[in-house]
Amino acid sequence: MAVFIVGPVSAQTATPPQTGPAAITEDFKPSSVNQPGQQYPQVNSQGYARFHIVAPDAQNVKVSLGLGGRGGTTLTKASDGTWSGTTEGPMDEGFHYYHLTVDGGTFNDPGALNFYGSTRWESGIEIPAHDADFYALKDVPHGNVQQVLFASLSTSAQRRAFVYTPPGYDKNQGMRYPVLYLQHGWGEDETAWSNQGHANLIMDNLIADGKVRPFIIVMTYGMTNEVRPGGLASFDIKPFQTVLVNELIPYIDGHFRTLADQPHRAMAGLSMGGFETKLVTLANVDKFAYIGLLSGGTLSVEDVDKTPGFRDKVKLAFVSFGSRELEGGRGGPPGGPRQDPRANAEALKKSGFNSVFYVSPNTAHEFLTWRRSLREMAPLLFKD
Repeated sequence: MAVFIVGPVSAQTATPPQTGPAAITEDFKPSSVNQPGQQYPQVNSQGYARFHIVAPDAQNVKVSLGLGGRGGTTLTKASDGTWSGTTEGPMDEGFHYYHLTVDGGTFNDPGALNFYGSTRWESGIEIPAHDADFYALKDVPHGNVQQVLFASLSTSAQRRAFVYTPPGYDKNQGMRYPVLYLQHGWGEDETAWSNQGHANLIMDNLIADGKVRPFIIVMTYGMTNEVRPGGLASFDIKPFQTVLVNELIPYIDGHFRTLADQPHRAMAGLSMGGFETKLVTLANVDKFAYIGLLSGGTLSVEDVDKTPGFRDKVKLAFVSFGSRELEGGRGGPPGGPRQDPRANAEALKKSGFNSVFYVSPNTAHEFLTWRRSLREMAPLLFKD
């Protein structure tokens, strides 16, 4: 079962700073993903977010950002025509999409950077995480993320991918590398894992710490956004599978120094990208040795046993979720995943297969879940 990234829709009313033990700490600072020089939006040490918008002629301004990345905050107008408000409670740590609703129209916050999500460019805000060090920009050797354009005869188009090559790739001309094909979620595109996910920084830091074998990451558009939430019954994986397996993989193997064989090739994806990963890899166990489903479904013993060659050829099934998703709480699908992914992972492990299940603490269907999941999965890949 794929889980979609869906924009927040409900509204919460902002409340003034409280008094007593639950008072809001006035140590607000600009979000780390603001436009250069912009002071708002701001976040504080408790995880509250504060907004300040200039709209003197507006009658109503709301922010589509509330507790846990859901809900909304109604802003209050001042005599100078500015609108301000603070979230009703602390946000979950990590990255969140949001937008403004001004007199019924949808707009981005001019103070924030934009990120492609929910099938549009949305504003973004970063609530500092206590464990943000693993995706921080540090003084370590850095890899390179480059755009490539490849011909797709099946879609009669030139298509785009972003390719992460690890530190030292350009200098070590005699070295070849394994490859992870890493997919975004519904409503996003091939920029998501670098911009929102910081996949390149996560890899740089893991490599610098000696925790992971250096490998290439390829990120391309999953052709998913015409599918509406709830429309999986009509989703056809074949067009994207053709692009990925028959066109993109040969292009990457022909233009980068890859280890171009099944034991050195992995595929993973978040949300809808995880659903795609499951469909593509189960149909192509001769192409992928490692599988990662990040908030994107589950692999059962039945899935494995009905797929010829799976147990012999696939080396790892990695499945992860945010803790709030499994609880069916805010930010997760109602009732959680349709199958119990933890039970499936345990059963698969007991059957003798290399199955790993990871839960990101105190996160929902959001990028901190997936950043942590990549951190946990990467050291398990290409262990030969």
